[in-house]
Amino acid sequence: MIATYDLGDAAEFLSNMSADCADYKAMDNVFLWLKLSSLPPRSQSTRECAMSIQEIKTRIHNAAAEAGRNVDGISLIAVSKVQPNERVQAVLETGHTTFGENRVQEALGKWPDFQQIFGELDLHMIGPLQTNKARQAVELFGTIHSVDRPKLATTLARLAQERGASPDIFIQVNTGEEPQKAGILPSETDAFVSECRALDLPVKGLMCIPPVEEEASLHFALLAKMAERNGLAGLSMGMSDDFEKAIQFGATHIRVGSAIFGARVPAAG
Repeated sequence: MIATYDLGDAAEFLSNMSADCADYKAMDNVFLWLKLSSLPPRSQSTRECAMSIQEIKTRIHNAAAEAGRNVDGISLIAVSKVQPNERVQAVLETGHTTFGENRVQEALGKWPDFQQIFGELDLHMIGPLQTNKARQAVELFGTIHSVDRPKLATTLARLAQERGASPDIFIQVNTGEEPQKAGILPSETDAFVSECRALDLPVKGLMCIPPVEEEASLHFALLAKMAERNGLAGLSMGMSDDFEKAIQFGATHIRVGSAIFGARVPAAG
């Protein structure tokens, strides 16, 4: 892992560096750190991020214990979409390495720089994925949670053949059968799982986003039943308001954003 610097360290490093210094890699690392750190001084909101993720991890541990589960079987995905870099950096500095993004372009503008500073990170694509962004997605993300249609599955399979590798795959199920929401219908899920497996995609589990106005537990139970029927161990379900319920129903991946980072900051323009 590349060493990290605070701004004081960086300033001292640069002031002491001779003109003929050959340590260009170290210099590049400092300049990159300065780029990421060209933000206001550490604010109350960033300090709260660091505290919040520890609180969330404590709640996960307690929920797992209550459900009689091993907490090591539950992955916390910190959803950093539309969050300022200073908040993301604050969470990275706690040692957390698993993050989720909704948009490929936003992720590309953020994570390559962070990876140079913090080393290898576990990045998850959790939002709708357009087929024309699939190549960029498979090169950046280790897991895609939103495979929801045959055309996307076919594209990912072709890219996997070209690259000789594939991100782990979760199939998104529209458990509420909401017309405005992405996801395969429950009645079509078994067939789609089989189709993805026939394409040699590494299908690890199912994902759902329950309707806001309905009891989430019903949807978690439905997703768990479908996953078990298809021999899938992965369950990507549960967000800031309901992840403890999701853990009771077997969630292996929970996606928590606002409870860690606070309210999202919309992109300018």
